[in-house]
Amino acid sequence: MASTVNKNTEAPIDASVVQTPFPNWLTSFTGLTKWPGLNPPYIPLDFINMSKIPPYKQYNSGFCDANPPEACAFDCDGCVAPDDVKTCPKLSQTFDDGPSPATEKLLNTLKHKATFFNLGYNIVNNPDMYRKVLEKGHLIGTHTWSHPYLPSLSNEKIIAQIEWSIWAMNATGNHTPKWFRPPYGGIDNRVRAITRQFGLQAVLWDHDTFDWQLVTPDNTLPPRSEQQIYDNVKKWKQNDKGLILEHDGSDRTVDIGINVNRIIGDDQFSVAQCVGGIDYIKHF
Repeated sequence: MASTVNKNTEAPIDASVVQTPFPNWLTSFTGLTKWPGLNPPYIPLDFINMSKIPPYKQYNSGFCDANPPEACAFDCDGCVAPDDVKTCPKLSQTFDDGPSPATEKLLNTLKHKATFFNLGYNIVNNPDMYRKVLEKGHLIGTHTWSHPYLPSLSNEKIIAQIEWSIWAMNATGNHTPKWFRPPYGGIDNRVRAITRQFGLQAVLWDHDTFDWQLVTPDNTLPPRSEQQIYDNVKKWKQNDKGLILEHDGSDRTVDIGINVNRIIGDDQFSVAQCVGGIDYIKHF
């Protein structure tokens, strides 16, 4: 699943572009005064117990032989932990990689409570859109700070991706997320051991539209057409259960999401509604 963030991994966010002010409480805690670039710094947290993180090896996407099956890697072998959310009693759309300018068109169409998994980097660059998602009554979870493949990172870098994404949500929306979607579906028991300590619950999916392939084609995968997506959605609709993975990072994927919504209708659930859970850990 392609991400929609600035590809310059070294440059910090341009202060003239950032709209979410860097809060004083975060300066006091981190000693910093600006939001980071795509590689956020690791800030130690006293509630993270490193001894609870299993010593599974880091690995890049596709290199699934690095660890034994008990590592429970979703993207490698479809393994789902007992506390992962993978399905829903109603066929429901979820959207990754926002917020983006394209998100507004989606917000103007949806008549049900959907779930958006947002990137912290995009949140601080599009705070007004983030707040519009909230004002429309939708649920927002974290999708990390900048969309890396988490199993390839050290424990410290995984923590940095999660903590900065949460701080972006804190500073922009005044809440702490409960739900987390791993980029590329990259999650194993090492990643889970970290995200659980933040109080996060992983959300996966039954159905992947592969809508991102229409924006950034991947030659290692079969070509995908827009009509194929709609045909698949019609098949999924027959069973009327499950979570659909989509993206709101571009106009093209948003247009597809709107058409998928027309096929499914608005009798859908948010992730929290799917499992009878809370929307957020905390509001403040």
